[in-house]
Amino acid sequence: MSEAVLQTTALKRSFTQGGETIEVLRGVDLAVAPGEIVALLGPSGSGKSTLLQAVGLLEGGFEGSIRVAGEEVAKLNGDRRTETRRDRMGFIYQFHHLLPDFTAQENVVLPQLIGGTERDVAEARAAELLGALGLARRLTHRPNQLSGGEQQRVAVARALANRPALVLADEPTGNLDEATADIVFAEFLRLVRGEGSAALVATHNERLAARMDRVVRLHDGVLE
Repeated sequence: MSEAVLQTTALKRSFTQGGETIEVLRGVDLAVAPGEIVALLGPSGSGKSTLLQAVGLLEGGFEGSIRVAGEEVAKLNGDRRTETRRDRMGFIYQFHHLLPDFTAQENVVLPQLIGGTERDVAEARAAELLGALGLARRLTHRPNQLSGGEQQRVAVARALANRPALVLADEPTGNLDEATADIVFAEFLRLVRGEGSAALVATHNERLAARMDRVVRLHDGVLE
């Protein structure tokens, strides 16, 4: 059996507010297999975003183990955390966070250049991904020239640009109307599966969750 792309063990996170300790994650054990797309369901405030932030090494203060592609990453220093995020992970958020002064293609090229890819190779990769998402004619358009659905497609392409082992998505279609969300999410699933990446997708949408390989539910800081 292949080693999990993502594995957390006894993952905990608490905050102190007004003299009271609030336990957001209370010992999360989770494994995501290579190529598996897992839906992380839970109501607002259940800790979904906190779990993704932990796994994505976006903030500290966590207890427990986080292994990505077989490596323990929870205690890495700043530079190694940055390298792990860059080389092994892709991120998609509810809002696209594209760079407004860059074209669609340039937004997908940039993370590749940061990772050391030659420009011509990066441009070809960006064109390939954007073309697969139906944006072949929109490569030179800036974000303000794209619809909401198109902007989120660019964000999907950017997340996959460096061929990550793991994609982390936080309500990736939550800012779109239902019809557009269905289309973009179907394209997201198709492209992630085609790339062979694993994905952990936080959502509150049961209908979208049912289209993924497996569903886990976060409630009161633990997985059910």
